[in-house]
Amino acid sequence: MTLMGPERAMTPLRKAAEVAEEASGLRAEIIRGVLMLSPTRRGKHAGIVNDLCDQLRPALPSHLSAFQASSVPLPGDPDDYATPDLLVCDAGFGESDEWLADPGDVELVVEVVSKGNSTKDTRDMVAWYADASIPVYLLVDPRDGTWTVYSVPRGGEYQGRRHGLYGEDVEVPGLGVKITTGNLARYA
Repeated sequence: MTLMGPERAMTPLRKAAEVAEEASGLRAEIIRGVLMLSPTRRGKHAGIVNDLCDQLRPALPSHLSAFQASSVPLPGDPDDYATPDLLVCDAGFGESDEWLADPGDVELVVEVVSKGNSTKDTRDMVAWYADASIPVYLLVDPRDGTWTVYSVPRGGEYQGRRHGLYGEDVEVPGLGVKITTGNLARYA
């Protein structure tokens, strides 16, 4: 596991994110220099994340673990960081005091599309995670009961893309893990 190193001087944008998160109780992220606040997950959204985490944890190799609501920075940018619904990275992250997982240690990020901000997950974050060189991005969309796996990041784009429907298993590239989707909730 690579540690992110000692805390660097906090930039004004990063400070604003912390203040906004603390004052509002919302989840703050800085994506491409824009402070984004997300509400607490609603029941179905949280339930899907829990179900995916429950499937991943026992199936992962011992050196990896799944973490909910942990953040990962964009390499080389002092401010940009994302907080996916779920990330899989070096298990040692769970023993550290760091709040940012090193992107080089992250194998998979998972986002469950929110009812109110689908463009962020379906467009903006695809490019952001590719820029961060995250090997696999799983996007689950309870609006229409679909999922998409993006893999092989190169030059700010994912080269691989597989799309499926709830009920079809998701094979996670590079991890040898299969996720079943038949019981995942759909939004009303």
